[in-house]
Amino acid sequence: MNQDLSILHLILNASLVVQLVMAGLLLVSLASWTVIFGKVFGLRKVRSRNDDFEREFWSGRSLTELNDSAGKKADAAPMERLFASGMREFMKLRERRMDATAQLDGARRAMRASFQRELDVVERHLNFLASVGSVSPYVGLFGTVWGIMHAFVGLSNLQQVTLATVAPGIAEALVATAIGLFAAIPAVIAYNRFSHDIDRIATQMETFMEEFTNILQRNAGASPAAAGGAGGPR
Repeated sequence: MNQDLSILHLILNASLVVQLVMAGLLLVSLASWTVIFGKVFGLRKVRSRNDDFEREFWSGRSLTELNDSAGKKADAAPMERLFASGMREFMKLRERRMDATAQLDGARRAMRASFQRELDVVERHLNFLASVGSVSPYVGLFGTVWGIMHAFVGLSNLQQVTLATVAPGIAEALVATAIGLFAAIPAVIAYNRFSHDIDRIATQMETFMEEFTNILQRNAGASPAAAGGAGGPR
């Protein structure tokens, strides 16, 4: 029982297959933490920019001014790009002298397409976290089963088997399950948190689309100059 059972010793003395499983899980864990930190800062930036644009939109500026400024920003908020796509389609159909219903339908379709594109960007790499959270425990379990099998094969050549001879092999195998859980648990927690945050962002943008559509509907029958000057909570 005087054998070294430290984590490092167990990893170094595990079988090759178990070591490969551990190395793969550690790499996946590192990648998932990279995604987690990227998502934390990315979603915070999206929420901040959306809030800034929403305050600017309801500040009373005209739609034309908002549309002009939205086209000049390289780092525009998702909500701002959604507004720009709807406003651009609305004005294009107005110039073609389409009826009010066609103008509103075109603006809605343009905003819906822009909304889906923005949502795809915000949800990027989220499936990776879901995969890590669901698959990593099973990969770790595979390493454990393989390690236990390897340990028992080695014990079959011994005349007398004691706890001192069994413990190191079993412990080496169980480290793989521990590393699998180490990779999976943060990924699952982060996935649930990010899914909640993205749902809130999507709800905010959908609410803005409805409010902006109502503004366009009130101005659908007005002249182009009057429509362009109608902005804010009117």
